[in-house]
Amino acid sequence: AVTPTLFFEFHGSESGVQEQAKQVGELTEDFGGSGFKWSASPEERSQLWKARHDAYYASIALKPGGRGMPTDACVPISRLADCILETDTDLKQTGLVGCMLGHVGDGNFHMCLSLDVDNKDEVQTAKDFGARLARRSIAMGGTCSGEHGVGYGKLPFLDQEHGAPAVEMMRTIKSALDPKGILNPGKMGS
Repeated sequence: AVTPTLFFEFHGSESGVQEQAKQVGELTEDFGGSGFKWSASPEERSQLWKARHDAYYASIALKPGGRGMPTDACVPISRLADCILETDTDLKQTGLVGCMLGHVGDGNFHMCLSLDVDNKDEVQTAKDFGARLARRSIAMGGTCSGEHGVGYGKLPFLDQEHGAPAVEMMRTIKSALDPKGILNPGKMGS
């Protein structure tokens, strides 16, 4: 069975890290979690983090022949649980296949959908899902893009997030710095 997994990274002195890991292990057990593992060894830490770094490929493999469509969002920590729950419900209602992961300590999480890119309806459903995620994040006081940047797909949400006057100022600055429109063509009105 697939179960949610939470990774922690501890920083500090050797004794401080041991204390943090012990407390988190106890909290994990208190709240029904299982399999808490931690290590100070660089080799063992690398092995633990391998699962996180392979998540994109694992999510694509959820659908045989699927191609990945990643997106991300970021909300204030106080709204993170709400956003994750609403996004999970939204994903289930679409019938799409994908997974959610992130470094949620800063409110940032990622979705990676596995799609049949030849199925126009599925691709449109995925785009609509991504748009709802962007709007949801902004409505919760966050941003449409946690760290992936504002690609072509997120340009339509800049007005909602920053307001038309701010976006126009961004376009003016870009135009002043890039009068020939050769840097990131098609972005910010170039």
